[in-house]
Amino acid sequence: MPIRIPTELPAQSILNSENIFVMDTDRAAMQDIRPLEVGILNLMPNKMETEVQFLRLLSNTPLQINVDLIRIDNQAPKNTPESHMKAFYQNFDDVADKQYDGLIVTGAPLALLDYDDVKYWQKMKVVLEWAQRHVQSTLFSCWAAHAALYHFHGKNRRLRDEKLSGIFAHQVKDEHNELMRGFDPVFHAPHSRYGEISVADYESVEGLSVLASSEKTGAYIVASDDKRLVFVTGHPEYDPDSLDQEYKRDVKAGLTPNMPENYYPDDDPTQAPLVTWRAHGSLLFTNWLNYYVYQNTPYDLASLSKKD
Repeated sequence: MPIRIPTELPAQSILNSENIFVMDTDRAAMQDIRPLEVGILNLMPNKMETEVQFLRLLSNTPLQINVDLIRIDNQAPKNTPESHMKAFYQNFDDVADKQYDGLIVTGAPLALLDYDDVKYWQKMKVVLEWAQRHVQSTLFSCWAAHAALYHFHGKNRRLRDEKLSGIFAHQVKDEHNELMRGFDPVFHAPHSRYGEISVADYESVEGLSVLASSEKTGAYIVASDDKRLVFVTGHPEYDPDSLDQEYKRDVKAGLTPNMPENYYPDDDPTQAPLVTWRAHGSLLFTNWLNYYVYQNTPYDLASLSKKD
């Protein structure tokens, strides 16, 4: 699938080097089709790294996608040049009148804060309500998944005593759900979080289904029956070295983090990590785009605002 992104976006050269089909604005304009409109609300401090990770996952269907990179406020982000933000990001307020086929809300390093203490929590609630009227299907990642469940259904997370970090095996719970098509019965995915919401809490909400989980991590993929909300509590977008960077950053900072589980061969952090999750991560986003977005979205996006 060609993903349409700005010609000068640094992610383009990285994705091209990985043999991922990226279409710039000029070439996309020559195609007489209605592309999908997908927004990425990027809440991570390192915006550029996260852009590449999610754009990579959007690249494996025959659909053309126009991607908008969105920021929630004007505060200067850590680890990302403001010049990059001004060149490639739109403020949420500037796209608030737009309709999207799909929206991805990334995680954020806010696990130890109460929601009301998050500086942009009030704006986040506005975004969540807006998405109900302006987006066909929204996929929430990690912190955003917990935040959305709290906002919509009042289910608060609990904080683990120790960070859940590593690559974990999960079991498919509903093999007939379209989001799980093509998944092996057992598959792997990365997690890196303190927050946790029990499977029972998810299952207590009418209209939500737990599609994949594990005894170690709890619920991993949860979706609403109308396909408009998807909650992913892990990080299928992670690069091979993402957990390695987090672990070594914390060690360098003088902390005593647990080593990521099932990640380094022989639990030896001097060895290259084992990569066992990327195929299923790609499949998850392909299924979401196809079955939850493309097969259900109206041709005229303006009609989304008329939905209940």
